Amino acid sequence: MSAQNHHIVKVVPYSSKWSLEFEKEKNRLLEILNPHIVAIEHIGSTSIPNQEAKPIIDMFAGVQKLLHEQVYADLLGHSGYRYVETGMTERHFFVKEFAGLRTHHLHIMSIEGFHERNELLFRDYLCHHPHLIKEYGELKRALAEQYHSDNEGYTKAKTAFIQHVVDLARAERGLPLQKVWE
Repeated sequence: MSAQNHHIVKVVPYSSKWSLEFEKEKNRLLEILNPHIVAIEHIGSTSIPNQEAKPIIDMFAGVQKLLHEQVYADLLGHSGYRYVETGMTERHFFVKEFAGLRTHHLHIMSIEGFHERNELLFRDYLCHHPHLIKEYGELKRALAEQYHSDNEGYTKAKTAFIQHVVDLARAERGLPLQKVWE
């Protein structure tokens, strides 16, 4: 069983505290990762107003040059983050937990192509299309019930919806289409 699978999938109503928590954590990370970090963005469902979500603050941090994960692990070690091997290329993934529950996900990657990443396009498109926020929330609630102890299954089951929204967002910006999990 992967490290992701042992976490219960729990979708909760939107909280305005998520954006405040992101800002606090962003400021901490800018201090800790200075001068490496160029940009940091709040991603995932907690970044979308009125979107139900698993209460985990997801963040993308863009760096000029992606260094070995141990460099970031050393810098982040005293702030509660730990590196998790995911097999994702050109990206390092760190998690922060409190009392055994994940509170933050941090993805560190190159700034090159950063603002055209599917996750940012997805967030921005949903923010401008409230009917999709409602539809996504309904889907997430149903899938959380169905996959309550299978985080991977929950994520995979959302793929068709996410792909549809990303395709709309990429087409709107004149970007080539691409698979969401590449």
